[in-house]
Amino acid sequence: MPAKAGIQGHTHRPRDSWIPAFAGMTVERSPVEFRDDQLRRYARHIILQEVGGVGQARLLESRVLVIGAGGLGSPLLLYLAAAGVGTIGVIDDDTVDLSNLQRQIVHATSRVGQPKVDSAAATLAAINPDVAVERHARRLTADNAAQLVATYDIVADGSDNFATRYLVNDACFFAKKTLVSAAILQFDGQLTTFKAHAPGDHPCYRCLFPAAPAGDALATCSSAGVLGALAGTLGALQATEVIKELLGIGRSLSGELVLYEALSTTFRKLKFKRRADCALCGNQPSITSLAGYAA
Repeated sequence: MPAKAGIQGHTHRPRDSWIPAFAGMTVERSPVEFRDDQLRRYARHIILQEVGGVGQARLLESRVLVIGAGGLGSPLLLYLAAAGVGTIGVIDDDTVDLSNLQRQIVHATSRVGQPKVDSAAATLAAINPDVAVERHARRLTADNAAQLVATYDIVADGSDNFATRYLVNDACFFAKKTLVSAAILQFDGQLTTFKAHAPGDHPCYRCLFPAAPAGDALATCSSAGVLGALAGTLGALQATEVIKELLGIGRSLSGELVLYEALSTTFRKLKFKRRADCALCGNQPSITSLAGYAA
């Protein structure tokens, strides 16, 4: 795989002197060329046999869309940028508020009032200049979702409402894009991966939640509260799953829902399957496009 387009400067193949190998470990030697500073920055990835130089190059060539630059989006964006994901798109129509800073660590007090996408882009640029940040300062809608999702390799949803989650799920299904989804509330979080477009028994979000709860049963972080550090826990896990999917390593969370309870420090994993009667990915779907969309 060629070096990332647009990266300037001296490049060469990884050298032993730059990569801290351990006794008895065979380090993959990649034909991919990296700059000296990239070898230093990504050394701990390159020595992982599951990643190596080829995998790091793949990350540098990857495009990930993050829905929301809030509690989940913040740690997710930070770790994707640190990992060297070459292009990160972030969509959010909100501005930074002082009440966000208890959990939205990609922002700073000095940026209160700024668009969240601009604040996030500034932070990511400071972390890793290899990363190009594409800012979408608008709300995701049925009118723009298909076109936006189609331009990325994978989507990570950190939204805080059911309507957006259904829309993201449906847009990813039609665009044949893998979706890594997380949610948090109070002291609890959940995480899974959806790729119902792929061959095999891969469910979608509607298989797990066929319908949104009634309006009076909906709770949000604004109304019910959320532990700030919980966003970091789930956002970091979400970043891990995104990187696994990009590299094709490990075991996918497709068909498995991870539940985390912070007060008891408990992780549980529930299995779920594709529903034959799913309105989107079932045998006789009633949702066939985003036209006339309604969650």
